[in-house]
Amino acid sequence: MSTDYLKKILTARVYDVAFETPLEHASSLSARMDNRIMFKREDMQSVFSFKIRGAYNKIAHLSPAQLKRGVICASAGNHAQGVALSARRVGCKAVIVMPTTTPPVKIDAVRAHGGEHVEIVLHGESYSDAAGYASELEKKRKLTFVHPFDDPDVIAGQGTVGMEILRQHSAPIHAIFVAIGGGGLISGVAAYVKAIRPEIRIIGVQTTDSDAMARSLKAGKRVALADVGLFSDGTAVKLVGEETFRLTKMYVDEIITVDTDAVCAAIKDVFQDTRSILEPAGALAVAGCKAYIERAKADKKPLKNETLMTIACGANMNFDRLRFVAERAEVGEAREAVFAVTIPEERGSFRRFCELVGARNVTEFNYRISDEKSAHIFVGIQVHDRTESGKIAKNFEKHGFPTLDLTHDELAKLHIRHLVGGKSALAENELLYRFEFPERPGALMRFLNSMAPNWNISLFHYRNHGADYGRTLVGLQVPKKEMKAFREFLSTLGYRYWDESKNPVYQLFLG
Repeated sequence: MSTDYLKKILTARVYDVAFETPLEHASSLSARMDNRIMFKREDMQSVFSFKIRGAYNKIAHLSPAQLKRGVICASAGNHAQGVALSARRVGCKAVIVMPTTTPPVKIDAVRAHGGEHVEIVLHGESYSDAAGYASELEKKRKLTFVHPFDDPDVIAGQGTVGMEILRQHSAPIHAIFVAIGGGGLISGVAAYVKAIRPEIRIIGVQTTDSDAMARSLKAGKRVALADVGLFSDGTAVKLVGEETFRLTKMYVDEIITVDTDAVCAAIKDVFQDTRSILEPAGALAVAGCKAYIERAKADKKPLKNETLMTIACGANMNFDRLRFVAERAEVGEAREAVFAVTIPEERGSFRRFCELVGARNVTEFNYRISDEKSAHIFVGIQVHDRTESGKIAKNFEKHGFPTLDLTHDELAKLHIRHLVGGKSALAENELLYRFEFPERPGALMRFLNSMAPNWNISLFHYRNHGADYGRTLVGLQVPKKEMKAFREFLSTLGYRYWDESKNPVYQLFLG
């Protein structure tokens, strides 16, 4: 069967709408990982993903009668844009069924690519609802269904990505990493590469919460997932295709699963090397490549100076996800550890804890006085590797500060870190001030040391956003008779500050 796919890929009609994307050396990531890592830049296609290849190859192989009747697909993402552009290119009508929950920006993108050739139908709240309705319309209107992955012509179109990689890099390749949703891309790439250079490992990458292909291979049959994670929406597939499962079982060497944090870290890695922002599915291959190298190191069989290909398969990123990605990338790259620390509510304990943190770069610091005996701090600290958080926690415990390592706690990372605070009956004579100071390593500790007067700190919040200035919110308990001294302290501090004591938000939530 490999010969059949080899011929289909070699004769695939993709270059009317797609182009041979560059294979770029990721210099920064390669240096960090001690291997030569390459990005196959499918995010640079006109629809910002590889999907245009398979969609167009399918439509270009239809008969004149089929083209006259038109095509249909169900998709809320990259496949919809590929079908829309392909239909416009060949001049046929395309009906695209999308869930009613599809963001307007994606609907607008499909309409822009297809123009007058596209009819957009919104139906149901999920992809499954949309796909079911598309199946009804297909029969009712005698349209041709363009499947997103489980079709030989679609698979062959995606396989041209593998053909280009081997043409662009004739030197030895250890492995090619490919994201898997329904399996169309990896099936095409694997069928071609294994026919030409079987020594190259083909490694699929899935998220831990959307691993239908990995589970299917383990079970020896297709397994349908009850639910899928939606962060990597481009690979959120509950059931892989029959043909893609068959080809993956034949040609793919292994599948690696990665979590959300690892994907976020990979998005950041690609940005640092290219200044481009991939969508989560687009960065999966990079995340899998890193996990593969780290696993080899942990197994004491380090991988060094090998050439590793990663397919950057999409860049249709929702802008509102970027804050979340930036937040989680630090944990995914083992650059940030987060802790909940209990300190005794007595003078000097806050400063003692800060001294333990020392010269480490603090990424977040939340503190609120709670009761007469103790207070809780939520702190983020920059680390160098995954083992460091445990060592830091033990050191805090050793010095009398009970500590919970929250580095891998989803609730803490998603919600609790933003909710530390609340009203406190103990915050008598509290003043609330915002401060700004130049942001550089050690800046937070210098700021704390500048607050030498003995007024009790009743609230503290700091978050390093990578900006030029650190921004801190501080509650200070200053007796009324000491207000003159407090004003003198502010005048000599040397930092910009704002009095927020009468801010209605403070009065409502913290005062």
